[in-house]
Amino acid sequence: MNDKMLKKYLPLSEATFYTLLSLTKPMHGYAIMQFVENLSGGAVKLGAGTLYGILGKLEKEEIIEIYAEVDRKKSYILTENGRYLLEKELARLNRLVSNANSVLAKGVGF
Repeated sequence: MNDKMLKKYLPLSEATFYTLLSLTKPMHGYAIMQFVENLSGGAVKLGAGTLYGILGKLEKEEIIEIYAEVDRKKSYILTENGRYLLEKELARLNRLVSNANSVLAKGVGF
């Protein structure tokens, strides 16, 4: 994945982040929706239209790929590009949290 592609996607939307996170193992659409809702404690609920829009875009960009298709039910998984993108976003989020903790611990800016 090149820098141009990273700039196109980062920062990820919450829905895209959770979708990519769910696809570290093969999963179909309904399972992705359940995974995201459970992992987020119900804070994030993906509707079918939102999810399938994300899946279509990510597949087109070769960030995810179809793992299997049975009776019109497609399972998806991350590609190497997708894993790289997810890792870069996680590093970005960790930096944000680390900076926030540093500021709050020191009382800087208050």
